[in-house]
Amino acid sequence: MIKKLYLPLLMAMIVALSSCSKKMGELSSDYFTTTPQVLEAVAGKVPVTINGKFPEKYFNKKAVVEVTPVLKWEGGQVKGQPAVFQGEKVEGNDQAISYKAGGSYTMKTSFDYVPEMAKSELYLEFNAKIGNKTIAIPPVKVADGVISTSELLGNTLGSANLANGDDAFQRIIKDAHQANIMFLIQQANLRSSELKSLGIKDFNQQVADVNAAENKKISNIEISAYASPDGGMDLNTGLAEKREANTTKYLNKELKKAKVDATVDAKYTAEDWDGFQELVSKSNIQDKELILRVLSMYQDPEQREREIKNISSVYKNLAEDILPQLRRSRLTLNYEIIGKSDEEIAKLAATDASQLNLEELLYASTLTKDNAKKEEIFTKATKQFPNDYRAYNNLGNIAYQAGDITKAESFFKKAASIKDAPEVNMNLALVSLAKGEKTTAESYLGKAAGTKELSETMGNLYVAQGQYERAVNSFGDAKTNSAALAQILAKDYNKAKSTLAGVENPDAYTDYLMAILGARTNNASMLTSSLKSAIKKDSSLAKKASTDLEFAKYFTNADFLSVIK
Repeated sequence: MIKKLYLPLLMAMIVALSSCSKKMGELSSDYFTTTPQVLEAVAGKVPVTINGKFPEKYFNKKAVVEVTPVLKWEGGQVKGQPAVFQGEKVEGNDQAISYKAGGSYTMKTSFDYVPEMAKSELYLEFNAKIGNKTIAIPPVKVADGVISTSELLGNTLGSANLANGDDAFQRIIKDAHQANIMFLIQQANLRSSELKSLGIKDFNQQVADVNAAENKKISNIEISAYASPDGGMDLNTGLAEKREANTTKYLNKELKKAKVDATVDAKYTAEDWDGFQELVSKSNIQDKELILRVLSMYQDPEQREREIKNISSVYKNLAEDILPQLRRSRLTLNYEIIGKSDEEIAKLAATDASQLNLEELLYASTLTKDNAKKEEIFTKATKQFPNDYRAYNNLGNIAYQAGDITKAESFFKKAASIKDAPEVNMNLALVSLAKGEKTTAESYLGKAAGTKELSETMGNLYVAQGQYERAVNSFGDAKTNSAALAQILAKDYNKAKSTLAGVENPDAYTDYLMAILGARTNNASMLTSSLKSAIKKDSSLAKKASTDLEFAKYFTNADFLSVIK
């Protein structure tokens, strides 16, 4: 009897175990979704959120299942962070899945981006055990990847605007020479001793020299006559007016004698309170602060004079040391120094740079668009003026534009060793971004305040950090490849198209970005024409386009295939 019961029971157990084994078998990809649906590189990472489901009556009550995301490509793979789930009868701290109802779960992981991931697939791999027994669950493909458009930043940085070490060249420099004719108290006559003083002799000689010089031109001569602020207003007004008239008469006579044709502009100030305040503030006179306080408290000239005279302890010093200096006519020769012409500077830069000063030599680089000639000029500047950072910085700019990041960095660091200038730091930030060193770039940008290109470079940093909206705002209206890249990544396609159309010197990546725009906006003709132009400028982009998931829906399109063949 027992034997008869044993056999059916054994068969039932085998069937039951077999049933359980099947329920832990293959899972359909329908049970999984990913965000994003097609993986995308962001800030050097490939983030993904996986929403999965174990169906009803699938998860064995005694099972433990480890689920691992694995991104695979030809010749390599990388595993993400696994998650562990357990059946209802397993004692543990992992998420429990009901056998009867099944269960949903969410996994988040991120992979470090490498270019080979452009053509890859995301799988979930399962390690399932019931007790000590391993259950085979086949891997499930859950997504394709990776859209790597953000990684184009490394290519678009080549067209970024660098910070130049600008020259301070001025073709016309305004200069002036001054002299004073002093008067005795309450007098307006010009004394012989004053007219024969070294100051006036020197002034007259300066007028003659400037008038005779080929590279100088007199603008005008100003006469400003003053009376000191002691005495009545009517008296001082008459004195100042007479001092102006007498000085003007004298100056016109001297100009006529020297045969100098110059405009004379004359004026007088009855009481020179401004001059008084300046002299007092620079002096060590007793009660100086009290006097200055009186000047700030009272605006009426007579009130000021009364209050200052009331400070009896100091008024004698004012009368002896300050007031006499205000009884004067000030002569000012205003003139222009006219520098070398563009033709002279360009010629000397090429033939005899030693005849140019630093500002002229740096300015010479702006007179040519030939980078080879610019490089020659900056090299001469580093030899003639080795203690100025600007030529080294500008040599770094030329190397950067030529794609030689290592050489550019060397020049920038040499410039920085001379002066830690904002524009040098901004350029070093661009170098750091080109090398993928975002933290270093951010540090350099912290010392680049005041450079006009700072916002644009910050935009590049934000793209590298995956902050696309912030990057768009930082770029503003800049017409560069990087600005357009930020706009594409932020899905502002109209603005991106306008930006690309405005790039001053479009290159292969300008066209490649326009092709991406065509793909994203379903404009096949824009895609093919732009991609054709890009490949003509850089043939390596044909291979890139063939695996770029931006163009996935065109992979079987005849026009697309004819362009990348």
